[in-house]
Amino acid sequence: MGSNPLMTRGARVTSYVGLGVLGAVVAVAGALVQGAWLPGGVLLALAGCVALFFGGAKLTGTRLGTVVPAAVWLLCVILLSTSRPEGDFLFAAGVGPYLYLLGGALAAVICATLPQTPPSDQKRT
Repeated sequence: MGSNPLMTRGARVTSYVGLGVLGAVVAVAGALVQGAWLPGGVLLALAGCVALFFGGAKLTGTRLGTVVPAAVWLLCVILLSTSRPEGDFLFAAGVGPYLYLLGGALAAVICATLPQTPPSDQKRT
């Protein structure tokens, strides 16, 4: 599938930048929420990841709409998982953080490899 024909090049670039910012926001929010309520926090954080990755692909009409927020999300999550010299960290050792990390990465791969369908006005009859 080609890109969304209703979007200009500038609108598409702006949407990629916005998706990147949302990727960082979802990473930080997910890191905070996933440890709050097990298993509900992990499921909520993963639902946010899936919504962002799938929504990015649908918004832009390209796989890059999934790749951009997923790459920013992954970078932010890796940075948040390292401990600081003060001893602070957001991800403790446990099942929840690993489910969030692996589940988010798996969601990104699944959303990026979903078959792209043309918009409804471009379908052949």
